[in-house]
Amino acid sequence: MTEVIHLADESRFVINQDGAQAVLAYELYDASCNFNNTYVPPELRSKGLAEKLVRHGLKWAKTEGFEIEASCWYVQKFLSNT
Repeated sequence: MTEVIHLADESRFVINQDGAQAVLAYELYDASCNFNNTYVPPELRSKGLAEKLVRHGLKWAKTEGFEIEASCWYVQKFLSNT
């Protein structure tokens, strides 16, 4: 099972797998959370890791009561579907 780790001090969620790291980065502004970057290294792509990171990050932001923004195109796809 792939674990999503929240590195709050680095403003990111990560998945470590096979010596590589997939990342969802964010910035906090007052009461809003801007998800600004999603990156999955080539060797980890096509495994659903980016989607897992985004869903986890969005759930966290909603639970925390943040207004959610996304300057990352990949995260924007999830916001337009909700």
